[in-house]
Amino acid sequence: MDPKPQPNRSAYIQTLRRMTPEQRLLKAFELTELSRELFRTWLRDRFPDLSEDELHALYLRRLDRCRSRAS
Repeated sequence: MDPKPQPNRSAYIQTLRRMTPEQRLLKAFELTELSRELFRTWLRDRFPDLSEDELHALYLRRLDRCRSRAS
């Protein structure tokens, strides 16, 4: 049982199938960059008093924790 409806899933799958492998790879890179920017924005909002160097160090630590969980 699907936990939530996905009314656009079929259209999304069709769009992916029409893309070339190169286009899909470029889209994956684009989405990865977007997720990183959203994460950095969230960190900046959550920790507004950190310097850019401190924010970057926190960002790297948090990414490392995410990778460690996936292993």
